[in-house]
Amino acid sequence: MSNHTPASNNKKNNTPEQIQLIEQQVKQWLEDVVIGLNLCPFAAKPNRNKQIKIFVSKDNNENDLLETIYMQFKELDETPAETLETILVVAPFLFEEFDDYNQFLDLVEGLVVQLGKSGTYQIASFHPDYCFYGAEPDDAENLTNRSPYPVFHLIREESMAKVIKHYPNPEAIPDRNIECVENLTPEQMRKLFPYLIK
Repeated sequence: MSNHTPASNNKKNNTPEQIQLIEQQVKQWLEDVVIGLNLCPFAAKPNRNKQIKIFVSKDNNENDLLETIYMQFKELDETPAETLETILVVAPFLFEEFDDYNQFLDLVEGLVVQLGKSGTYQIASFHPDYCFYGAEPDDAENLTNRSPYPVFHLIREESMAKVIKHYPNPEAIPDRNIECVENLTPEQMRKLFPYLIK
């Protein structure tokens, strides 16, 4: 299990400075881990073009967060992909436990269906204690989906399909990513995942 320290649930701590710090930490993770290790070969271009939005939610209950995610889907609906490709919704004040995050993820998936957006949007999931089904908590493969805070990545399926068409052997990406994180040295792990190590 990781030793990350989640943001406090105390609403008084939702200061603009703290929210800005959380956004910076997520941006750092996106650039150093997701893009730096090439875990998602499709992220570098939209990041370069400033088409990725990081939205830090101040919500401290699930109903409010679901409403927030709904509003972010609405923004994707109303904004062309050339301007806004994708949104990372960060939930620093909820889901200290990965199981709670996972259960809520079902609600988000349900929201996509309810909105009639299956096939339009998909969700990628990240959490400081992310653990793949069948994996042990300390298995290196979990690092591919471990982030500083709980994150819901709202993805346009059409954009993903376009990129995958030009990408050789996309099915091999998960295995290549696992191999990549398994080969990190302890020093690299400390540098890339400081929020997991005391």
